[in-house]
Amino acid sequence: MKQTLYHQITEKKQTGKKSFAVLIDPDKVNHSSIEQLVQLSTDAHVDYFLVGGSLVISNHLDECIRQIKATCTIPVLLFPGSPSQVSKYADALLYLSLISGRNPELLIGQHVVSAPFVKKSGLEIIPTGYMVIDGGAPTTVSYISNATPIPSDKNDIAMCTAMAGEMLGMKLIYMDAGSGAKRPITEEMIALVAQHIEVPLIIGGGITDAEKAYLNCKAGADIIVVGNAIEKDASLIKELSDAIHSIPVKI
Repeated sequence: MKQTLYHQITEKKQTGKKSFAVLIDPDKVNHSSIEQLVQLSTDAHVDYFLVGGSLVISNHLDECIRQIKATCTIPVLLFPGSPSQVSKYADALLYLSLISGRNPELLIGQHVVSAPFVKKSGLEIIPTGYMVIDGGAPTTVSYISNATPIPSDKNDIAMCTAMAGEMLGMKLIYMDAGSGAKRPITEEMIALVAQHIEVPLIIGGGITDAEKAYLNCKAGADIIVVGNAIEKDASLIKELSDAIHSIPVKI
């Protein structure tokens, strides 16, 4: 039986092995930049590509994923900002429910609309509790979702939200400060959340250097996602990957 991506993610968590995901927004790349990102990511042993964005106004999502898949074996997970961001060429879909907000459309409403298409896609579906944390700057996801982020210093709220998401059946918890955040999620918040959930924890937003990525992993993050910083300087991929993968695994 083919091993699912989620099974691989949980196995890595059990051994303490950390993962690095490069986030690609289809609106911000072209053929040559995708080629560069794939080559750098392959050389740096990146674990996953996340593809998607809050808007995705271009129509080349399929083309972007097909190019990635044609040139490497790194798994591609869809990180959709809307129900229309589904591609059968990906390996899996993070089926996001915005559990940090109170907008019913992003908790369940859009899922009802997209369910038949998602089911038909044949993708591996990974229910994901998505939590937006205040990163000190307005983000596209906050505007689009019409939802107030969790304050960056309210660790208890983040902890309880993540716990609730896990108990509701979410298989991943994804905490995001948003693209271009002025301040990333604190290690204190990450540590508290990680201590109170058993499902894998994804952290993204505002991570601009290897040291922050390393500290997030030490605090309890299982997967680090970086997009904006790499868009500005793709050479960061190796530094980030080396730092994330330097965390000792359990024997």
